[in-house]
Amino acid sequence: MDARLILAGLLLAATPTLSQAFDHSHAAWDALLRKHVVLLDGGKASQLDYAGMARDRVSLKAYLDSLSLVSHHEFETWPRGEQMAFLINAYNAFAVEKVLTRYPAVRSIWDFGKVFGNPFKDDFFTLVGGKRSLDAIEHAMLRPVFREPRVHYAVNCASIGCPMLREEAYLAARLDAQLEGQARRFLSDRSRNRYDARSRRLAVSRIFDWFAEDFEPRARYFAAYADLLADDAAGREAVRSGRAGLQFLDYDWALNDSRSSSRR
Repeated sequence: MDARLILAGLLLAATPTLSQAFDHSHAAWDALLRKHVVLLDGGKASQLDYAGMARDRVSLKAYLDSLSLVSHHEFETWPRGEQMAFLINAYNAFAVEKVLTRYPAVRSIWDFGKVFGNPFKDDFFTLVGGKRSLDAIEHAMLRPVFREPRVHYAVNCASIGCPMLREEAYLAARLDAQLEGQARRFLSDRSRNRYDARSRRLAVSRIFDWFAEDFEPRARYFAAYADLLADDAAGREAVRSGRAGLQFLDYDWALNDSRSSSRR
């Protein structure tokens, strides 16, 4: 038999094995996060050492390439947890890569543009068999499919106001605990969510305004986290009972760069 046909047959036979070789431990991404995420405020917030990520960009690109090689068919064969962890990690990793394309000459994710060059709508990578944007992951592949409000605490938009970039990769086996941990960290961060005893209002991130439908009924949602949102018994009771008014805090779009902020 022609040697070329033999080689072609061997390659075809190997294809299913190769397609199943995706590393669901996300070890490469996990290692980068553990190395470059800087925890702040007792672990309630974080920033990223983008300069360090830039030095390890070869490793980042290798991980991104592994994500892009996953086909739609392969993705559809995975259980729910593996799909969700994959998409969250992909969002965060590609957001970092987007920043690095201009770093250090970027002070906000919006420096890329809000109309032309919009960093969230730009189809700048391949995922699950097609060209995708960050918005496509969040608003087409995650929110409507999984209907999990805690995803908002997991995807990181490279900004101070965003829920923190977690210092480890998301994994299917631990996903629920990781998401709940992110929720508790974010809701207990007084710079972004807090009950104000003077105004008797619950001052929270604009995420709860922009994506209100994901948290409805919001009063009941916040009631479940009353112990995190208020510092005293009266405040906790106001939140728990739904009597607290609601106001939305300004969102800080400054880059979550560990070198550009003194918050510790």
